Amino acid sequence: MSYIQYRVENHVARIVLNHAPANALSLPMVENLLAHLAEARADDDVRAVVLESAIARRFSAGLDINIISGGHGESIHALLRKHYVELSEAQYHLGKPSIAAVNGAARAGGMTLAISNDVLIAGKSATFGYPEIDVGLIPAIHFGHLHRIVGKHRAFELLFTGRTFSAQEACDLGLVSRVVDDDKVVDAALELAHAFAEKPPGIMKLARNAFMRATDTRSEISHAVESFCSAINTDEARAGLAAFLDRKAGNSTADDPRFNAVVASSSR
Repeated sequence: MSYIQYRVENHVARIVLNHAPANALSLPMVENLLAHLAEARADDDVRAVVLESAIARRFSAGLDINIISGGHGESIHALLRKHYVELSEAQYHLGKPSIAAVNGAARAGGMTLAISNDVLIAGKSATFGYPEIDVGLIPAIHFGHLHRIVGKHRAFELLFTGRTFSAQEACDLGLVSRVVDDDKVVDAALELAHAFAEKPPGIMKLARNAFMRATDTRSEISHAVESFCSAINTDEARAGLAAFLDRKAGNSTADDPRFNAVVASSSR
């Protein structure tokens, strides 16, 4: 079963995440996303890409906790290579603008998914956060780029407290391009995508390629994979992930800001 829908409308490719309850990212789902990005790249009719969620108030809560907590080292490493390295490469070589329409909670790996795009548009009720540290994990991929966007000291505070922050704060920090009414997020993303699509496609590709070279952080991503995998093998990570699963099983996570939407669990 595919948890991602893909369609092209008026020169815009729409990639729609639809894996209830919170768009948990498994290896097949990330591979499916990468395949659609490759499809959009190869299609000359596509001049812009919008990544959106079909689930109300949820963009993506991140990597599937069942894989992170119960998977073998090789399976975890494979997922991280896809989500970190190959996603970065796919966006780098896309050749056309990409926009994330963030309609709700974006956490952990969901933050990676959103920030991989060129532009982020968020609804007023959208929230963001890097809560990995609370379960003994490391938001390592964000160490390479977040400080360049929001500054060293603010990046450290966000990454090491794991606190949730609002769409407006994300916009004030420069992490989000603009904030719109919740029911206008996809419309705003599509409007911008169509504005991009109206530009000369050859010039847009040349210009975007130059912009990507000037802002390239890919050399730091492989280190992020190793740092994340090293954290998983610690006693603190095993204890933190076990506590998360216990709280989730007891439905006690809803009001716990430390554990809510750290990483998602697939509905099975």
